[in-house]
Amino acid sequence: MNEISIPPAQSIRFENGQFVPEDVEIENTINIPTTGPHFHEVLNKHELNLVHEKPNELQMNLGKLCNLACHHCHVDAGPKRTEIMTWEVMEKILAWAKTAKIERADLTGGAPELNPHFRQFCDALIEMGIQITSRCNITVLFEPGQEDLAQWYKDREIRLVCSLPCYTEDNVDAQRGKGVFDKSIAGLQLLNKLGYGKSEKLSLDLVYNPIGAHLPPDQAELEDDYRNMLGENFDIVFSSLLAITNIPINRFAHALRRDGELDDYQHLLVSNFNPMTVDQLMCKSLINLDWEGRVFDCDFNQMLEIPMSGGEERHLWDINIDDIAGASIATNRHCFGCTAGAGSSCGGILAD
Repeated sequence: MNEISIPPAQSIRFENGQFVPEDVEIENTINIPTTGPHFHEVLNKHELNLVHEKPNELQMNLGKLCNLACHHCHVDAGPKRTEIMTWEVMEKILAWAKTAKIERADLTGGAPELNPHFRQFCDALIEMGIQITSRCNITVLFEPGQEDLAQWYKDREIRLVCSLPCYTEDNVDAQRGKGVFDKSIAGLQLLNKLGYGKSEKLSLDLVYNPIGAHLPPDQAELEDDYRNMLGENFDIVFSSLLAITNIPINRFAHALRRDGELDDYQHLLVSNFNPMTVDQLMCKSLINLDWEGRVFDCDFNQMLEIPMSGGEERHLWDINIDDIAGASIATNRHCFGCTAGAGSSCGGILAD
């Protein structure tokens, strides 16, 4: 793997009546695009400002341990990862969330369910009236010790967002590992049997990721294809489909560079920049946390070790929620992945 050092960014400058932060410096050597314009340059060209609103959601990475090691995974998660959020950190998060009146929690990993404190943490969040989204890879339902997980989810009416990058076996297994498709189908059928995807209280959303250096197709048309193929072949139903663009960092960027496609993919993202997506970016309305409780603007910045607003490293309990609105959001070239075409977020597209 070629190690690429990102050149340092310049300081914040005043432009068009606003302070416009330049792309932040990334000190470590990582896999990320290094060609083409910086994200802040394109924002400035369109006279767009990217700052935080007062957050109402916490997106939390409970650890990098996962039973899979998917090719597109920006977390570089896998079965050998040891980073796990402790109960001590969770207790601090719960105390802060109660004071801050947080409304929603988005739990991710790795496979968040493999954190030994996952269920206790969820129950504490629910007791506080916080709505939970769990990002489930489906196959974890069949891991040892997780045999009752699907029923446990149902009993708490936790929203599930499940990765299924295609409706065909060959494509899924190529991206996620041999045998993953069959387990995913079995898991979805189990969730359907319990009522998921058939009731507003039991939301079951599927996630599509392109295979290779491509933008997602039209989300509505793709959702129709998923419904037809999964319904006809496996009698599976779901709530909605979320089409998410692969962000060119870490494992996916390494694969692109290996295949000589990284620069072309970055050009694809930049050339399809859509200014209509910027106001809808989810980094504006949430705080992202890593397994140690450190704060970031988004999950991708977390993986690149870019602290919240590009400032000093801080933990959630070190900040005041009333100080966040208006703070800048740290950017770099990978941010084009969220603004290309119809846009991309953990909730799917951002603009029609």
